[in-house]
Amino acid sequence: MADVFSSHLEWTGAPLQPPSSSTGFSRDLSVKLDGQTLAMSSAPAFHGDPARINPEQLYVAAISACHALTYLSLAARKQVGIAGYTDDAEGCLERVEGQLRMSRVLLRPHILLAAHADERMARDLIVRSHQQCFIGNSVTAVITIEPTFEHEALSAAG
Repeated sequence: MADVFSSHLEWTGAPLQPPSSSTGFSRDLSVKLDGQTLAMSSAPAFHGDPARINPEQLYVAAISACHALTYLSLAARKQVGIAGYTDDAEGCLERVEGQLRMSRVLLRPHILLAAHADERMARDLIVRSHQQCFIGNSVTAVITIEPTFEHEALSAAG
């Protein structure tokens, strides 16, 4: 049986004024996910509110989060000590073959390894996590990963 995930979206903005205008309406949305509400809008380039989250940001965040969680799961299974993980991800929205689409996503995970962690294994897990990330496997954007690694400082007693 498949897992099912749901959300509830609500738009209560005004109708187009005048009806022929594509900019005469609010792009503000509320999206509820398991009791949490996200204030969303379109991207500023599409007349959205820059103070609200936009779908393009969520797209990049979903890929980044899935990759991180897949990586951390694999590291735990292989007993590779991870002390920290950050990612400064970017997505590129552009016209491809006449259609606007998210064409590329760049992930830049910075992984802080425990002092005695196996860095070679940690690097190998980047490739495996990319292959196993189900969100990444569900999109057509080219995903590039540029990881950096560092080790926690060894303690004076270590």
